[in-house]
Amino acid sequence: MSLEELLTIKVTSVARKEQRLSRTAAAVYVITGEDIRRSGALSIPEALRMAPGLQVARIDSNKWAITSRGFNGLYANKLLVLLDGRTIYTPTFSGVYWDMHDVVLDDIDRIEVIRGPGAVMWGSNAVNGVINIITKAPSETQGTLVTSGTGNQESGFGSVRYGSKIGEHAYYRAYTKYSQRDSEARPSGGAAADDWHTLHGGFRLDWDGGKRDFITIQGSAVNGHAGQTQQLASLQPPFSRTVDDQLDLSGGHLLGRWSRKVSDTSDMALQVYYDSLDRKQIANRERRDTVDIDFHYRSALTSRSELSWGGGYRFTTDQIDGTFIVFYEPPSRQDNLYSGFLQHEWIAVKDRLVVTTGARLEHNSYTGVEVQPNVRLLWTPDERHTGWASVARAVRSPSRTNHNIGISTAVFPGERLPSVLTILGDDEFESENLLAYEAGYRWEAPKRLSLDVATFFNSYDDLVTSEPGRPFPRIGASPPYLVIPVRFSNQMNGETYGVEATASKRILEGWKLSGSYSWLEMQLHADRSSLDSRAEGPEGESPQHQFQLRSYLNLPWKMQFDSSFQYVSSLPALTIPDYSRLDARIGWQPSTRWRASWGLQNILDDRHAEFLGRSGGFPLVEIRRSVYCKLTWLF
Repeated sequence: MSLEELLTIKVTSVARKEQRLSRTAAAVYVITGEDIRRSGALSIPEALRMAPGLQVARIDSNKWAITSRGFNGLYANKLLVLLDGRTIYTPTFSGVYWDMHDVVLDDIDRIEVIRGPGAVMWGSNAVNGVINIITKAPSETQGTLVTSGTGNQESGFGSVRYGSKIGEHAYYRAYTKYSQRDSEARPSGGAAADDWHTLHGGFRLDWDGGKRDFITIQGSAVNGHAGQTQQLASLQPPFSRTVDDQLDLSGGHLLGRWSRKVSDTSDMALQVYYDSLDRKQIANRERRDTVDIDFHYRSALTSRSELSWGGGYRFTTDQIDGTFIVFYEPPSRQDNLYSGFLQHEWIAVKDRLVVTTGARLEHNSYTGVEVQPNVRLLWTPDERHTGWASVARAVRSPSRTNHNIGISTAVFPGERLPSVLTILGDDEFESENLLAYEAGYRWEAPKRLSLDVATFFNSYDDLVTSEPGRPFPRIGASPPYLVIPVRFSNQMNGETYGVEATASKRILEGWKLSGSYSWLEMQLHADRSSLDSRAEGPEGESPQHQFQLRSYLNLPWKMQFDSSFQYVSSLPALTIPDYSRLDARIGWQPSTRWRASWGLQNILDDRHAEFLGRSGGFPLVEIRRSVYCKLTWLF
């Protein structure tokens, strides 16, 4: 796409309506379907590496740490992720099971990435950012698509998708996708026990009733296994053991959405979905069912004023069968979430200044009522320049883990009873709060150049800490033991601030360069009453500097050569050194019916570490250099 086309891309995630990317009062980046194909990414997390300001780190073959603007981790909980409008975060820990969510990448239309809070439109947990993965309409995916590939790490992957038409107004597609990835490497050499394979399947049906009504029905299912190595506490000598385990995962969803154009100046949408998951491992088994209802209405009050409002309800129930290692008390729980929002957009100065104000009111089962307001300003002095600023409040509401979990982390033998260091949830745990200040500037130069800069200052209150408590006996256990508790609490505050810059330049008609740089500073402060010696550790768990340069080059004979260079600074809290990553892809498309590509990832070294899943008891794993080939047929 040309730079002009990129700047006129319509995005929907900021205000839940179509807006030009260059006319949004937020730090937004769009990863197009073409970007994904030419990046050589084989999964959604790998595609997210292209977004500036996101911290994407591969922990092992099947786990990622992904967040925006700090607080990264295996269980990162301040980033809201949507797939075709369906929230895919889990109330268990307010994060995403990335190993359970995948689609045929050729079917992705775009991924909209918002850095910064989006709580008014999307609710709690949209604290540091929102990722909205949007797939193509079935009318754009007609016919049959078959992909197949293999490599030294991606040992086997492939997909089949078929799309067709029903009558005059309905289109559908159905797909199945299989992927198998081999183990990564241990630092000492040899293979880690983290191999991974999944089988996905799904469908989507769109019915266009004419000028007023539009209905979408879609569903998916997943089944797979993921290897993992964990250091686990035990009541038996030697009181700690390293276990190679296999996680069995399955789940699915069914979604329906009805959109209606009420008049020339108003429209509405009603969405309902059901989601289920089942995850079984040596430490515990989690089964969860969720029902979500969402309604949105938008209308123009005058030629310069627009009002959006809506509400939602979410019901989730779980059954988590625990062990001595990980348990939840109570093991089963039902939670309700009620929400409503109101947002007003006013054109204060025609073609120059837009003022947007809004607020969301929520009631959750943990902390009761939460209020999340925002104010946004958009200034457009001409077609080539855009300035914006915003102030917003967002909350990360407590998860099931914060209130109810128990994790046995270490066992100390004693003369009468063994002592077990146990991380415990606390019913008094409150929401983590954010007050965010943002500003940005976009410039489209006349000579094939564009620039996008965003700055932010985030002030956090009631951040999570782990506080030691008074020991107590657990008599009902077999055998009984003495609990040394460490409970979740809200005894930390802090600030994060930084800059994110993106630039694109079309050198020649068939050669485009894009680059980005992000700088992040974190300053966390435990309360004087806190006894958590590691409370400020998240300061060193997100990279302070990230740099990326991408090249897209069209060659003769219908070939392409695409490459990317990425630098990520060190993570001192996890003793992860800085690393540089170089990826390359060669593509060849001799006809419209088939294409081939060859990819090489991590060219600069045979392996390197990107993150440590310490919070899950997982050892350090290094990501290998990989090479693969992929064939795609369209007919």
